Amino acid sequence: MNAPIQNPRRSFLKKSSGLIIGFSWMPSLLAQNAAIVLPGDLPNNPNIDSWLSVDPRGLIIIYAGKVEFGQGITTALKQIAADEMDVNISRIVMVPTTTGLSPNEGVTSGSQSVEYGGLALRYACAQARGTLLEKAAKQFDVAQSSLTIKDGVISSANGKSVEYWKLVEPELLKQRANLKYKPKGASERTYIGQSFPRVDIPAKVSGGVAYVQDMRIPGMLHARVVRPPAPRATLKSINENLITGLPGVVGLVRNGSFLAVVAKREEQAIRAMEEAKKVAQWELANDLPTSTGSWLNTMKSLKSIDTEHGVKTASTSAAVKTIEQQYTKPFTAHGSIGPSCAIAVMNSGVLKIYTHSQGMYPLRTDIVKALGMPTENVVCMHVEGSGMYGQSGADDVALDAALVAVKFPEQAIKMQWMREDEFKWEPYGSAMSMKIKASIDNSGKIVDWQYDLWSNTHSTRPGEKTGNNLVSSWYMDKPQTRSPVTNIPLPAGGSHRNALPLYSFPNQKVTNHLIEEMPIRVSALRTLGAYANVFAIESMMDELAQAAKIDPVEFRLNHLENQRAKDVITKAASMAKWNKNSPLKSKKGDKLLGRGVGFAQYKNLQAYCAVIADVEVDTKTGKVRVLHMYSAADAGLIINPDGFKNQIEGGLVQTASWTLYEALAFDKNSLLASSWAEYPILRFEDMPNVSVELIDRPNEKSVGVGEGSQGPGGAAIANAVANAIGKRIYDLPLTPNKIKPLIA
Repeated sequence: MNAPIQNPRRSFLKKSSGLIIGFSWMPSLLAQNAAIVLPGDLPNNPNIDSWLSVDPRGLIIIYAGKVEFGQGITTALKQIAADEMDVNISRIVMVPTTTGLSPNEGVTSGSQSVEYGGLALRYACAQARGTLLEKAAKQFDVAQSSLTIKDGVISSANGKSVEYWKLVEPELLKQRANLKYKPKGASERTYIGQSFPRVDIPAKVSGGVAYVQDMRIPGMLHARVVRPPAPRATLKSINENLITGLPGVVGLVRNGSFLAVVAKREEQAIRAMEEAKKVAQWELANDLPTSTGSWLNTMKSLKSIDTEHGVKTASTSAAVKTIEQQYTKPFTAHGSIGPSCAIAVMNSGVLKIYTHSQGMYPLRTDIVKALGMPTENVVCMHVEGSGMYGQSGADDVALDAALVAVKFPEQAIKMQWMREDEFKWEPYGSAMSMKIKASIDNSGKIVDWQYDLWSNTHSTRPGEKTGNNLVSSWYMDKPQTRSPVTNIPLPAGGSHRNALPLYSFPNQKVTNHLIEEMPIRVSALRTLGAYANVFAIESMMDELAQAAKIDPVEFRLNHLENQRAKDVITKAASMAKWNKNSPLKSKKGDKLLGRGVGFAQYKNLQAYCAVIADVEVDTKTGKVRVLHMYSAADAGLIINPDGFKNQIEGGLVQTASWTLYEALAFDKNSLLASSWAEYPILRFEDMPNVSVELIDRPNEKSVGVGEGSQGPGGAAIANAVANAIGKRIYDLPLTPNKIKPLIA
C-alpha cells in the first residue's frame, strides 16, 4: 500500500504528435448547420475527437466526461464504445475524466450518464467508425457498403484489408458531429444488452488500489483540517508553536478561519489535529434552528406553482370523500463509509488535484475562484472514492488539499477527512414537508388534488456563475459567499422532483415553496426531492384506495394511462403473487405482517419502477424489519442488465435505511452526529431479500436507472407498515419510538 500508484492509462494523459487529439470545443461551431439537433451531451462537446481517438498501438481511447463512483458507468461506456467501434472490448481504454482533456459533461448526477453521456458516445463512435470506413473504401476503390469490420480490421470482398490503426492520421477525427452515421440497431449489437463483468470491481474486492483513499505518492505529506465546533464559527486565536513543535509536524496552514495541520505521517497529522482542537479559540454563531419544524415554518421561502390544470367542469364528478394529510422528511446525511479525500500537488505553478468529485470542471471553477489562479493552471483528475453519490464532502476536501498544497509546493499533499468531518461538514439532504388534500368521487376516482411542499434547494454544487459553494472558501481570510439559492427547473426538478403525479386525474395544483435561508447546509443527496415526494404521493394513494375500498394495485392502475407504468406495476404484483381478494395484513406470534406497494417514474422522465414490500413489525419493540422487496423496472434499452439490477437493488437497500433509520439530529449550537452511534443505518442483519426483474425495450432510448427505486421502495415500506399496524405514520423515519405507541 506504500508503493506509488501504477496507472497503465497515465501514458495517455498527454497528447503527442497528433495521435490523440484533445478537447477543443469552440462555441462558433454550434452556429454551423443549426438545423442539426445533436443528441445527449454532444451539443456542448460537438467535436468527435473530444470523445475518442484511435491509437496506433491497436487501442481505442475514450475520454468520457462522466465519472465512475460505483454505479458501473465505466463498464457500460466501454460496452457502448466496443459495439459502435466494432472492436473487442479489451481494446477500449477509458481515460479518467480530467479537465482540459475530457469533454465537459458537467456533473455526473441525476442518473444521466448513459442517457446523455452514453448517447453522445454512441453517436461519436458511430461517426468515427463511418469515417474510417469512408477512408478504407476510398483506399480500396470499392463501395463503402461492401466493407465489413471485425475487431478493428476493415475487409473488402476482393480480399483487401486494413486495420483502423493503419488508417488513422492526426486530422482524421477532427470533425464536428453531423449525425451522418447512426448507432447500431438492436440486431447488430454484441456487448450492449449483455451483463458484462464490472471493470471497477476486482481492485475493490482484492484490496488493490481502487480509491483515491488508497493512493500513495513518494514523499507525500499528510494533512488534516481543524474544523470549528459548529457552522459559521470564527477562529479567534491558536498557539501555533504548540502544534508545530509536535513530532513529525512540518507546518500549520491558516487562512482566516481555515486551519490545517501537515505532518510526515498520518498518525502524526491526526495527533496534531486533536491537539489543535484543544487549544484553538472559536467564536460560535449559535444560530441553528431548534427543530426541523421551526426551520420549515419560519424561514423565508419563494413560492411557485409548478402545475395547475384540469379546471372543474360539469362533467367532473362530485367529491364524496376528502383526505388531507401532512408528511415530513428529516435532514439526512450521505453517511459515506469512506470519508472524503483528495491529493493535491503544486508543481511549477500548476496545481493538480486527484479527486473523487462528481464534476471535474465545476469543481475547478470554484477552486480557481478560491485560489485566484489562472484556470489553465488548475487540473482536476478523477479518481474513484469510497462511498460516493450526491454531493458529499468530495468537492470540499479537494479545496482543503489545494489550500495546503499551494503552501507546500513540489510536494504531494494527501488531505483525508475524519469520520466527524464527514458527518458534520458534508452538505445534507434537505428536510421536507409535503401537504396533500385530495378527493375521490363515488366510483373511487380522484377528482381533486392539491399538493404543497416546503424544502431548501437540493443543489448547491460547485460551478455556479456567482458565489462559491466549497465550504472552506467561506472561512478564508477574504471569505467568499455561497451561490444564490435556486431550484433545478422542471421537468427534472429539485425539491419538486416527482412532485407532479404521473397519475391521470383532473384539478391538480402543485405548489412549491422553496426556502431561501439555509442555517443547515444542504445539497444533492440521491434522488433530491423525489424520495420524499413519492413517499407522500404514494402514501396518499393508499389512503384514497382504502377510502374507496379498492385494492391498492388496482387503484393505481385505474389512474394510469401510461402503458409502461402499468406494466411495471403489473409485473411487480405478479412477482410478489399479489392477491387483491385476500387480506394483506396478518399476525405471526409477536410479529405483525404487512404488505405495501409503491410506484414512480423517476423525474417522470427516466426509469419506471414499481415495488412491493413485505414487512414484519415487532409488537414488543416496535421495530420494523423489511422481509422482502419485489421490484420491476423499465429503462428502455438495457446496456448492462446486471448493472441495471445492481442499481435497483442498491437503491432498495438504501431506501430501507432511509425509511426506517436515518435522521440528522441537531441543536441550536451544532450538528450532533459525529459517528455511526449518533446516525444509525441499516445493518447486515436487517438486510431484506430483494428480487428484481427488468423489462427490456431495445427500440426505446436508454434512460437513467440509478435513482429509480428509492422513492417507490420507501413508499412501499411505509404502506406496508401502515397495513401491518393499521395506522399510518406521516413523519419519516419509521422508528420504533413512533410505532410502539400506535401498536399499544
